[in-house]
Amino acid sequence: MIYLDGNATTRPAPAVLDAVVAAMRDGWGNPSSVHRAGGEAKRIVELARESVAQLVGCQPREITFTSGGTESVNLAICGSLQHLMAADARRRVIVTTRFEHSAVRETAEQLERSGAEVVWLEGDPLRPGTPDLNSLAVLLRTRHPEIAVVSFMWANNETGAITDIARAGSLCREYGVRFHTDATQWVGKMPTDFASLQLDLASFAAHKFHGPKGAGALYTRRGIRITPQLIGGPQERERRGGTENVPAIAGFGVAAELARQWLESGASLTAALLRDNFEQRVTSSTGSVAHAASTPRLWNTTNIGFARLEAEAILLVLSERGVFASAGAACSSGSLDPSPVLLAMNIAPVVAHGSIRFSLSRDSTADECMRGAEIVTAAIRKLRTSSADVLP
Repeated sequence: MIYLDGNATTRPAPAVLDAVVAAMRDGWGNPSSVHRAGGEAKRIVELARESVAQLVGCQPREITFTSGGTESVNLAICGSLQHLMAADARRRVIVTTRFEHSAVRETAEQLERSGAEVVWLEGDPLRPGTPDLNSLAVLLRTRHPEIAVVSFMWANNETGAITDIARAGSLCREYGVRFHTDATQWVGKMPTDFASLQLDLASFAAHKFHGPKGAGALYTRRGIRITPQLIGGPQERERRGGTENVPAIAGFGVAAELARQWLESGASLTAALLRDNFEQRVTSSTGSVAHAASTPRLWNTTNIGFARLEAEAILLVLSERGVFASAGAACSSGSLDPSPVLLAMNIAPVVAHGSIRFSLSRDSTADECMRGAEIVTAAIRKLRTSSADVLP
């Protein structure tokens, strides 16, 4: 198996598995209970909170544990809109882009149907796949009293394109507008220090950096208030009701510590070379194009367009040959439509239809990437000889 789908999920690290099992065996109490078993479970949760906070550069009390990135996004956006509109009915505008993960994009669309206004910001012509922050500056200057929240993803899950979050946050802070970033693909892969940025909210998930599924977090800057979306208990400083998933949170804490150690080692620089070499081998051998290649990108991600081929056919051939990749977000797999993200980038449908995302993880090796590039190249050549798989 050559696994090149790290943006979908990653293999849990052995130490993470050990922590999950230990918590299920020894820390099975309810963290809200006042007896000794509850106290042990509470200790596990709080130790994990400290590790996660250390990874992202914030205070432990600013971390809210959730079930994953999607819930964190919903809590940030819906919770902000409801809280701010309750105080000022004018604040009903959400600002985002069509480049976002469906957790943001579809949440914004649903809120739009429910009466909110969504401003879909255009892309930056000089940094494909990222929002035009000059347009954001104009929008904030003219409409800041109406805007509840601005939400941009830090690193795009499909192309790896990196948004200038520091500038976006600074602009929002200047006009007193709340700013959220979907940091799901960033945290654990790149050095992160929320405290040094003008961020209000940031969402992320453990399974993107070798932690367990079912564990996510929302960073909420001290002083920021949101309306809970899960009602029924005082857990997580009354931001998110429900008994905490102690085993998954324990694994989250270990994954955070492992990611912090890996980042401090500088290993991401070497990993970036693997992506670059893979991308160069594939594009030069197949005459294909890497999307957003002119934009600063996350070290592990390349999205390559194979014109006049179908992504589904490519993925099936690759899977048969032991290479696992995806066509855009894993959440959207099974759809025959081209990626909304790529279409929003004005990529021609004939190319978008045949675009494949390859994403590395910390486990990826030079040998895997080299063999993977050879298999991808052979698969594309095979498909191009079969007229049945070629689009008109």
